[in-house]
Amino acid sequence: MWLTTAQAKPTPVRANGNGTPLSLRIARAAQHFARAQAVNSARNAAALRPFHADEFGTHPGSPSSAHIAAANELISSLRDQLDGVVERLEASTASSSQPQARGLEPVLAYRERAERGIKLIEKIWAFYLELFGQRQSPFAPMLLAADRIALDSYQAVFVGLGTARSIPSPAPFSYMETGFTPATFRRGIPLSRISKQINPFPVVSLPHHRLVNPWTLGAVPHEVSHNLQSDLGLWEDVPKRVRARLLDNGIDVGSAATWARWHKETWADLCGLLLGGPAVVDSLLDVVARTPLATTAYNPNGVHPTSYLRVLINVELLRRMGFPEEAAVYEGLWKRMYPQPRAGGIPAALLASFPRACALVVDTMCFQPYAQLGGKALAEVVCFRPEYAQMTEEAAARLAHGTDPGIIPARFLISAARIAFERGHAAPDVIARHFYRALTQR
Repeated sequence: MWLTTAQAKPTPVRANGNGTPLSLRIARAAQHFARAQAVNSARNAAALRPFHADEFGTHPGSPSSAHIAAANELISSLRDQLDGVVERLEASTASSSQPQARGLEPVLAYRERAERGIKLIEKIWAFYLELFGQRQSPFAPMLLAADRIALDSYQAVFVGLGTARSIPSPAPFSYMETGFTPATFRRGIPLSRISKQINPFPVVSLPHHRLVNPWTLGAVPHEVSHNLQSDLGLWEDVPKRVRARLLDNGIDVGSAATWARWHKETWADLCGLLLGGPAVVDSLLDVVARTPLATTAYNPNGVHPTSYLRVLINVELLRRMGFPEEAAVYEGLWKRMYPQPRAGGIPAALLASFPRACALVVDTMCFQPYAQLGGKALAEVVCFRPEYAQMTEEAAARLAHGTDPGIIPARFLISAARIAFERGHAAPDVIARHFYRALTQR
């Protein structure tokens, strides 16, 4: 006969062979589990240690102490928060011996918080481990060369300012990322690579194929210029002034808005040209010269000027820098390659107003004074002048023969390599080898 609910007897707590009650065995298992979570979390957190100053070598291409310190500061600030969670996790193990499920709730809660913190820091730690670790690879000399071009660009601009400004630190740091186009991650912005934490120094990402062909490294001054525009505080002022200048001169509202949207890439192109000279235009052609449909294609939401127009913007500045013959050659070549600019859907109003608008934009960005530049125009702060052409010609011949190019600024060596390459002064691999040797032995 089945027992009724009222007659049912509670299940007795069984003991094991040694007579240990099940409840006590459960309590011990809970303690073991809680202790394991605390120990694992503490060890995982401790493993995310700061980087040592000499961990990535002590050769010239190694990360500077400033770069390592900046990465460590970010990691340490997050580690402090994580250590507090781990301490609370360890303290919560005292309640884990209670047989009730609620006794483990604090352990589980702090364990989950600790796990999130560990994964966050792990992602950041891994990013810098790879970033700095490349300086122990065969690519270190190439990256050091890019660093020195970037540093030279920063020095040229900050020395040329009308009034002294606080010196940004650390300097840009170069990184190789195969399969991607050149890019940069600016100082002081949330960066997805480090879980939306604030990026402590500029990172210039360069694809392997650019580093292999150093005469294409006009991308370095361009990407560095993005950082300069940001560090100088020009991101807000430039688009406002461009838009106002165009509207004041009768350019339609839609075209003025488009030019304002293009301001970051246009400014980086123009500043890069002022830093590096005519060969930077060659580097640009290497990138944007595609099929007629692709090069004239208009993107109504794009931040880059349409490629067809982008080259002509650079040609306008080159002319104003004092290189009219070079500008005429580039313009003639470009228009021969793309005789039908309307093929890609550039708005008729934008195309019709382009010659006048282009001149106004170049003048506004490069030849008008800005308070952020100490009351100077950008072209007064830094400019590759025609007399520098002889310097780069001589450096090109020296690169070809493997002799020291002398005191030429690092950023000019891109132009020198381009001249040596285009004129066939030496085999491409010879030019590349001498280019990197010249920069790394400085």
